[in-house]
Amino acid sequence: MVTYDGLAWVLVAGWAVYVVWLGLWIVLQKREPAATLSWLISLAALPYVGFLVYYVFGPQRIHRQRLRRIRSRADLPPAPPGSDPTPEALELARLAQGCTGLPPTTAVRATLLVDGAAKYDALLAAIAEAREHVHLEYYIYEPDRTGTALRDALVERARAGVAVRLLLDAVGSKRVSRRFLQPLVDAGGEVAWFHPLKLRWFWKRPWLNLRTHRKIVVIDGQTCFTGGINITDEQDERLSEDAYRDLHLCLEGDVVRSLQLVFIEDWAYATGRPPLRLPVPPPRPGPVVAQVLVSGPDSPLETIHRLHVGAIHAARERVWLVTPYFVPGEAAMMSLTSAALGGLDVRLLVPKMSDSRLVTYAARSYFDELLSAGVRIYEYGPRLLHTKALLCDDDLAIVGSANFDHRSFRLNFEVSVLFRDGGLHDRLAALIEAECGRCVRVRDDRDRPLWRSRVPEALARLVSPLL
Repeated sequence: MVTYDGLAWVLVAGWAVYVVWLGLWIVLQKREPAATLSWLISLAALPYVGFLVYYVFGPQRIHRQRLRRIRSRADLPPAPPGSDPTPEALELARLAQGCTGLPPTTAVRATLLVDGAAKYDALLAAIAEAREHVHLEYYIYEPDRTGTALRDALVERARAGVAVRLLLDAVGSKRVSRRFLQPLVDAGGEVAWFHPLKLRWFWKRPWLNLRTHRKIVVIDGQTCFTGGINITDEQDERLSEDAYRDLHLCLEGDVVRSLQLVFIEDWAYATGRPPLRLPVPPPRPGPVVAQVLVSGPDSPLETIHRLHVGAIHAARERVWLVTPYFVPGEAAMMSLTSAALGGLDVRLLVPKMSDSRLVTYAARSYFDELLSAGVRIYEYGPRLLHTKALLCDDDLAIVGSANFDHRSFRLNFEVSVLFRDGGLHDRLAALIEAECGRCVRVRDDRDRPLWRSRVPEALARLVSPLL
């Protein structure tokens, strides 16, 4: 007969074995100490269930898939020679190329597209001119008015003989049905899913937490769209009064070749087929120096994270950062506060309230340290700010899909573009300055009630390494 005391000892011993076994698993991942401790404390409070939580949502590295991705890139034609970076940019350019294999190159034209209406109009017009292929990769694709208009444009091009390939994230675009995409397939278009959720694969390590957050459209190898805007009515201010405030890019020139390589690699990985063999377009060098940055859990280098921190450390006059999710690690936080303490004009522009209250509280938990160092912080509202951009000094800008948080730097597959161009820099600077003029500036003497501000912020800070 099992006594109450005996059962208690069995449960305690089982819990101890569980904690030691799971703890070893987590510790051997060799993550940041703060993230490791956060996982250990959180999962120790969830006996046995914590194993399932970590198995599904915990940090994961892709090893076998990483080899496939490297092979797919090796099978592609070599990238065209990039332009020589300026002396000031040489270190960052070498760092980016060392991490990604993508050299600095140039763009004939780099156009900033502010908000969804500008992006969607330009995208549909460019697709209508396609003659060879249209390649699309999106995190969120909604089967609403915006999504239907884009699908119909792709159907029309596919019927005209243009090769259309659409790669969608299985979680971000989960509302897209086979029926919705059938007209595109019937017209000859191809559709693939990134990390589809299949129960028969559950015995493998799940990829639920590893998504492609990239937004890429390549048309005929000549024109490319990338940035932060997905395909949804929620990002078209003509259809929704509270549409996201966002930023996208339209690029032409040799830099498109690098973004084409990123898409081809992702397409080969998602489909399991050999990499696409496409005609190499003739060189189109331009005046805008540009370099594509890619990062994801298939590499431990955290390229976009490194380039953000490196650019901030290299700045000599100003650092302006715009991001919807601000959950920095120690290196990123140190770079921002060091720049401000060194007398640089450091500004942080974030939404007044993001679409995640937890992330909003976590971001605000860093404000006191930033303010004391001299960083000027602005909260944008009432629309949700979704722009992701970094501007340094008078010529460097980084624009893309990556937020300034752990998830974008480590878990998501992201893409950004680093520019060295005074004209694009000035346009972006004017945009950010205008946005700051419409914001509420965060101050040291702001009202911070204990239970509505300070306690939620402190608690959110504890779990910020897991966000």
